[in-house]
Amino acid sequence: MIFSNFLWLGSVILTMALVPLETAFAITDRKTKPLDQINSVSSLSNISVTDWEFLALQSLAERYDCIGDAAQGDLFEQPPQKRLPVLTRYEFAISLNAYSRCIHQNIAVSSTNLVNQQDLATLRRLHAKFVPQLTTLQERLDKLEVQTTQLQPQQFSTTTKLSGEVIFAFTGLNGGNKVDNNFILSNRVRLNFDTSFTGNDRLRVRLQAANTPSLKRSSGTEMARLGFEADNNNEFEISRLEYRFPIGKQATVYIEAAGGELSDFTVTVNPYFSSSSNGSISRFGRRNPIYRQGSGPGVGMNYKFSDAVSFSLGYIADRAENPKFGIGESPYGAIVQLNLEPIEDLEIGLTYVRSYNNLNTGTGSELANDPFDDESDRITANSYGIEAALRLSRHFTFGGWVGFTEATAEDVSGKPEANIFNYAITFAFPDLGKEDNLAGIIIGQPPKVSKNDFDKNFQDEATSWHLEFFYRYQATDNIAITPGLLVITNPEHKQNKDTVYVGTIRTTFSF
Repeated sequence: MIFSNFLWLGSVILTMALVPLETAFAITDRKTKPLDQINSVSSLSNISVTDWEFLALQSLAERYDCIGDAAQGDLFEQPPQKRLPVLTRYEFAISLNAYSRCIHQNIAVSSTNLVNQQDLATLRRLHAKFVPQLTTLQERLDKLEVQTTQLQPQQFSTTTKLSGEVIFAFTGLNGGNKVDNNFILSNRVRLNFDTSFTGNDRLRVRLQAANTPSLKRSSGTEMARLGFEADNNNEFEISRLEYRFPIGKQATVYIEAAGGELSDFTVTVNPYFSSSSNGSISRFGRRNPIYRQGSGPGVGMNYKFSDAVSFSLGYIADRAENPKFGIGESPYGAIVQLNLEPIEDLEIGLTYVRSYNNLNTGTGSELANDPFDDESDRITANSYGIEAALRLSRHFTFGGWVGFTEATAEDVSGKPEANIFNYAITFAFPDLGKEDNLAGIIIGQPPKVSKNDFDKNFQDEATSWHLEFFYRYQATDNIAITPGLLVITNPEHKQNKDTVYVGTIRTTFSF
């Protein structure tokens, strides 16, 4: 019995002794790294701004005039108090690689070609210490170069960029003529092909398809028109053909072959509201109506005297392509504008527009669009405008405009004149609730005939108020949702006429 117990105990001890031995053989069979190939703790640690590696690279960069080169980043350009106290080894390796190239380039072009051998030894030592990170960086660059080469045959064009925009709008109307007051779902699609031949010019071809109707018939007034309306039964057509190019460093020339507007030649000083897809929901709220006295082919120029002063001029001939009218007999609009920025956050525009048979801006009353009761076929107009925008803070900009027009019936006895007046006050709240969001409020008076020598009965009797509220929510970088409400009191500047309400939810997809 004693002998059997002894044998049993011996077998247990032998088994326990063999287990670690078998485990050791198993580990060896898995080919794990020998101890001399395992990375040391120092090769895995981050780099502090007080470490010799950081200080050595900074010293080399300073001595070989590499600090301040935009291609190298801003590792040493920021003041010490703004630098990150610690960098990962990979982050430091990126800067080491960039500064090394700069150092070697400056040595190559140096007139003395005197190189401190100790500096080269320090640079070699740094490279040796960051071999894994530099190798990884080079592998990623090689892979990116291969992917770029593979993508080149698939590019749309090496000189042309394609961008697009799609608007879906859900709109409801109440008031006005009390007809067709139904909810509608409409759209607008734009494709822009932008081509540059020199790098500073731009040829734009825009294709557009849309079915967003004018609300004039349903509301009884053009004051209720939407800012993004367009309707060609969703058939693509060229809606814009434009070429712009610089002359020197201060002048830019614009040639509009199709779809041009006077506002293309200058800034309308209404930065948060002017876009039809991301700004005001109404036609009136986008810009001073005097800019709308002309659309079609034309030419213009903007000359920048300085960062604070610029001058614009342009000419649009609506039917220049029609042999019956040509450039000489076509309705036209001509603009001259002086833009001023006396202080950093204040912008002012002083505008003059001369037009012929282009009085209808599609924003005011019926009388404002034709104050001579269709009795004149030759209406000339001189319009004057002041536009301003004052940025009071990062989240609030106050602006607005005043527009005044003197229209003359050149072919009516006595050449009667009519005065037309409009104005608006705007409040913009950028980044409200979230970055790139925008809340906007517009309060104004659409174009109104305040005086008429042709017939006193052809003066607007009351005053309409344009009240607009919208909030653009930037859901993603490419999707913006804008609910908005437009209220027109005393439509057509007529007393006690039913108020018009237009509500819309505009969703904009950009790509």
